[in-house]
Amino acid sequence: MSAIQQLLTDHIDIWTAAETEKKSGRGRASGSAASVYGIKKLRELILELAVRGKLVPQDSSDEPASELIKRIQIERSKLVAEGKIKKDKLLGAISGTEKPFNLPLGWEWSTLSAVSLVNPRNSVEDDLLVSFVTMTMIEAKFNSHHDQEHRLWKEIKQGFTHFAEGDIGVAKITPCFENSKACVFSGLLNKIGAGTTELHVVRPINSTLAPRYVLAYLKSPQFLVNGERRMTGTAGQKRLPKEFLESNPFPLPPLAEQHRIVAKVDELMALCDQLETQHSNAADAHEQLVSHLLGTLTQSQSAADFNANWQRIATHFDTLFITEASINALKRTLLQLAVMGKLVAQDSRDESGLELSYRIQRSRIAKRKIVTLSEEIDPLREDFLPNSWSWTSIDQISADDPSAITDGPFGANLKTEHYVDQPGYRVIRLQNIGHGEFRNEYQSYIDEARFEKLAKHQVRGGDLIVAGLIDTSIRCCAAPNDIGHAIVKADCYRLSVHPFVFPSYVLHYLNSVTAHEFAAVHHHGLTLTRIGLGNFRSIPIPLPPFAEQHRIVAKVDELMGLCDQVRSRITAASQQQKKLADVLVEHAVIGEMAL
Repeated sequence: MSAIQQLLTDHIDIWTAAETEKKSGRGRASGSAASVYGIKKLRELILELAVRGKLVPQDSSDEPASELIKRIQIERSKLVAEGKIKKDKLLGAISGTEKPFNLPLGWEWSTLSAVSLVNPRNSVEDDLLVSFVTMTMIEAKFNSHHDQEHRLWKEIKQGFTHFAEGDIGVAKITPCFENSKACVFSGLLNKIGAGTTELHVVRPINSTLAPRYVLAYLKSPQFLVNGERRMTGTAGQKRLPKEFLESNPFPLPPLAEQHRIVAKVDELMALCDQLETQHSNAADAHEQLVSHLLGTLTQSQSAADFNANWQRIATHFDTLFITEASINALKRTLLQLAVMGKLVAQDSRDESGLELSYRIQRSRIAKRKIVTLSEEIDPLREDFLPNSWSWTSIDQISADDPSAITDGPFGANLKTEHYVDQPGYRVIRLQNIGHGEFRNEYQSYIDEARFEKLAKHQVRGGDLIVAGLIDTSIRCCAAPNDIGHAIVKADCYRLSVHPFVFPSYVLHYLNSVTAHEFAAVHHHGLTLTRIGLGNFRSIPIPLPPFAEQHRIVAKVDELMGLCDQVRSRITAASQQQKKLADVLVEHAVIGEMAL
């Protein structure tokens, strides 16, 4: 077993434990290479060791790279004499200060401009059918896979990047370059192609380089880091200069060793794939188990059934809730249990939800039509409510003030030019609305004159703010008590809850699965989906007794705090695993592990 293979197998716990944070959806990236930080770092390590001559042993019988360079120069001269390429001005030799690290015996420092052709052009018949490759067709993996279309050469010879069979293409624009989009072109129709203009192309001269060794160099961490520093242009449109690709120090091994390196990289990447697959399968199985067990809680038919199901989970809590995804699933389940009346016990002495509902309606100053929930809106919900609860709606539990719910469906209609630079009157936007939390980092302001015109959209501290523009899900948070003068912008609703209803209970309900299911059915639109004002007013609310609302909120807050503590420990452990993975990579690269 090689040293790098031993490094892989001896530290599997480190490579697979350091997971990255998923930005959306499930807590993992569904088995993709980026989902496990340790394996991603291991892949980078393999490529870095490959181009440093530490991946395979050297063979003294190989033709040294110095002789290979001479052969390349002879081949280049032949092509110039035949008129196939122009005579380029070759860059000077790599000086001692420019050499990033020491090379093994038999290797030489060179540049890609000295040993290959950079961004060459093709010359073929116009009616030849060839391959066309876009940036989206190129993968970031080392397997060099790319898709292709077929087009006539005359259709793509102008305005596109040229390449041929065996050429190496590397993305030059951000973020494709940083994401390591590069490939060796293979299987091209008639061995010719063209494609995205956001590529640099390297063409080996008459088989004097192993194309996938060059690919390993272009994907190695040091090349990517140095290239990112040299990119030019504005944010979002930065590009890697051709001059950097041509002049960056290129570690050139003997040709025979290049092929051995590629074979070893393929072998080790396959081991990484296996490790990743095993990890992904185990993670999927864990996620399904957690989902099943949590599902039994919400399906419990009685208090005894619920207690038995919860005990089954509590016994194995430390082994079930070990990822951020599982903690998020637990929090969703706790919210659902809360709004189903299964999180705290009912008290027969409490005023019932139905009596509370009547009392709310009698207290209304401005009467509005009472919305009656139909079977079409909520056909099965009666089954899970405790006897002391009652169904009501957003419209029925809003405050006595007729403007308790924003008059318009989309809040204040503002444009970018309406905002002012200096703090003035606050504008609450969709970006401020999280699932239960107000995101204060997004701050926009308008002046006093515009605020006065839009006063009907004013928000007060403690009001609930709901995202009207949705992705089949509702987001709701409470406005901070110190919000001051503020309005809600387009696609947001403001809801003032009646004093007989605890706002925090409504907040928890609107972030629950039941509310999300309603939104998924009652939204409209294609690209941008909205829940209209009528549907928003009709959102069904299970109404517990007022005293029980307070007990529910207290229990939810307590359990959510515990969940956050567990998540903090998971995050701290993950960060530690990442540091360990970084240390292993660093030590391996500098040779402290005697690879």
